[in-house]
Amino acid sequence: MTPRTGTGLRPARLTPADLLRLGLIGPRTRRLRSALCALGISLGIAAVIAVTGISASNQAHLMERLDRLGSNLITVSPGKDASQKEVPLPETAETMLGNIAPVQKVTATGKTTAHVYRNDLVPTEQTNSISVLATRRNLLDTLHGQLSAGRWLDAASESLPVTVLGDQAAQRLGISRPGERVWLGGQWYAVLGILTSNELVPELDTAALVGWPQATTHLGADNHPGAIYLRAFTERVDSVQRVAGATANPANPSAVAVSRPSDLLKARAETQDSLNGLVLALAAVALLVGGVGIANTMVVGVMERRGEIGLRRALGARSGQITAQFLIEAVLLGFLGGITGLTLGAATVLTYATLNDWPARIPLYTLAAGPLTAVFVATLAGLYPALRATRMPPTTALRAT
Repeated sequence: MTPRTGTGLRPARLTPADLLRLGLIGPRTRRLRSALCALGISLGIAAVIAVTGISASNQAHLMERLDRLGSNLITVSPGKDASQKEVPLPETAETMLGNIAPVQKVTATGKTTAHVYRNDLVPTEQTNSISVLATRRNLLDTLHGQLSAGRWLDAASESLPVTVLGDQAAQRLGISRPGERVWLGGQWYAVLGILTSNELVPELDTAALVGWPQATTHLGADNHPGAIYLRAFTERVDSVQRVAGATANPANPSAVAVSRPSDLLKARAETQDSLNGLVLALAAVALLVGGVGIANTMVVGVMERRGEIGLRRALGARSGQITAQFLIEAVLLGFLGGITGLTLGAATVLTYATLNDWPARIPLYTLAAGPLTAVFVATLAGLYPALRATRMPPTTALRAT
């Protein structure tokens, strides 16, 4: 049989399935080294996720605190006409304001003709400057108020002779716990709860709050709101503030007093911009550090296998086939390390946020960039030494330690 000439030989070709099997040889046969490589990658990605996630969670917590302080709260109240006489808000004002699209929540209080005393023996002129206000059930939720004791008005109690006292009102009346009675509007009212001090709406601190149906039936309140409180989307507070007067009283918008958005709104915007820049900077630094760690791990791992590369070259493997083998292995390790790092980082953020009572936040771009960065950097890091090793003569590669 006549041997084929050199020009008649065709180089061996490997199918994609063959290349995939070759790429899996390293992780299967060198499990400890592969595990350490994947661990190095996962720790780099976990650091990226943890740093950006904790920073974003801290930012979300701060934004919530600023919102609770009233950065998106608007107060609408009766204004005055040309003769300086107060113009009541229409009965429909609360409903109309609630129909503004960017408004999230709306509630109101109303004035009454009643006064509250510690008992029925106190002279009527000694009111202690405590007002009695009709209130909606959602007042506490809208204003983010809290109770120091007792409970808030509900559907069952808002029509009963019960009251919730503001912090200072309770002190002036000598009430220290729920269940005691006060003389209100000529009859006994049970104290249902006591509010904590409210910095957003200080007038509630010196008020006795009664359910709206009870106040209109027995305490001389009408259906005209005395003050309306709006919670709007933070980005739309300015636009809501501009239309609130005309919406509350279309016939006489100039006779409506609308509070200006708090200075906290400006502070919130500036803080958010600064923190967004900080999170992006931390993400960039973390990605850089993680990328360097991944590259170092992959370069060392490939260079240690130059002897294997030389042996395969001596057995007839082509440079492209060896490079493809190491690329597949690098992509696999990068993907596994990236997913593991993503899981570890997310768990770290969730744990840290839970311990600090923060909302857990992980930027979406970090979730996508983490595993992709691991695969990309691992591929590049594995490609360079593999190409370099395949260019070495087989005898030189075999002598490499």
